[in-house]
Amino acid sequence: MGLLVSMAGLVLFFGAAHARDEAPTTVSMAQLPPEVRTVDGLIQAGGPFKSQKDGVVFGNRERVLPAKPQGFYHEYTVPTPGARNRGARRIVCGGKPQTAPEACFYTGDHYATFQRIVP
Repeated sequence: MGLLVSMAGLVLFFGAAHARDEAPTTVSMAQLPPEVRTVDGLIQAGGPFKSQKDGVVFGNRERVLPAKPQGFYHEYTVPTPGARNRGARRIVCGGKPQTAPEACFYTGDHYATFQRIVP
């Protein structure tokens, strides 16, 4: 779990996210929700995607993923059954071309933690 600290209006979060110099853990595609496999197929096919935000550049501001140049990572929404909005689940992939990325990562908690997706 995380710890929120507020000092003079500044809010800091010390949470369970991976350390900045620590590689994300790995997870096999078979271990992930079925919606992840569907979105992975759409990524490889180049779409079509349901959200206009799918495929936008992911800035890695959290610095949890390996450091890469701006524009390397792109994010995609993983639908959450029952959610009325985009939900918290995403796939973030890096590399060119976008249809054959070098690496993809899954986050089920809106970028707090990531797992590298392996076959």
